[in-house]
Amino acid sequence: MILVCNDDGVHAPGLAVLAAALAPLDRVFVVAPDREQSAAGHAITLSRPLRAELLREGWLAVDGTPTDCVNLAVNGLLDERPWLVVSGINRGANLGDDITYSGTVSAAMEAVLQGIPAIAVSQAGKSNFDYGAAACFAANLCRVVKHSGLPDDTLLNVNVPENCKGEGFVVTRQGRRRYGDAIVEKTDPRGRKYYWIGGDDLGFDDEPGTDLAAVHAGLVSVTPLHLDLTNHGSLGFLDDIQKTWAPD
Repeated sequence: MILVCNDDGVHAPGLAVLAAALAPLDRVFVVAPDREQSAAGHAITLSRPLRAELLREGWLAVDGTPTDCVNLAVNGLLDERPWLVVSGINRGANLGDDITYSGTVSAAMEAVLQGIPAIAVSQAGKSNFDYGAAACFAANLCRVVKHSGLPDDTLLNVNVPENCKGEGFVVTRQGRRRYGDAIVEKTDPRGRKYYWIGGDDLGFDDEPGTDLAAVHAGLVSVTPLHLDLTNHGSLGFLDDIQKTWAPD
């Protein structure tokens, strides 16, 4: 069984296209948020119970986050353990630092925490989304993963550029994005201030080998990610501090 999830919500067109593309590989079960949960990150709901609604056979809507959906599906809803979780197809790219906010990537992260290989798939663009190439690539990649598996504690973050011609892919590392003014302040009709988070994107560090550079060049990017956030390069620095530690 393949579990499919997303963060754009259970009615998002990219989800339906992905589920259809994966159907020839195995039984597909969809468990997705009942509404948009973009930028939900790896949030999990602890303060209230969750509800799951059966929309049709093999499709369930959950009133929670993408992480909730994967956790609930694997540990409570499915009649068998999936061998793969695929999250997407996201409406918009998940590149560079953006992956820390992404509900799409976080659903795949939750699968890895549950010991299940996972792939997150995103379609770059701003309008007139065509998910066909991304779905085709995802299906081909899943066939490979079904045969070869993935390294332990690893998910693949896939980003497909606009007007993708399906000419293979490049293996990349996570890049760095540059952001503009992050807060927009306005005043409502009653004179009270309110704020929109999310300023203009000013571009990215165009470094060879990164996910951002690959998609900008029109290439499909596949980035292996894991959940160990340790900065191993800084361990020596802290070791030196520890050796000379002399608190007052």
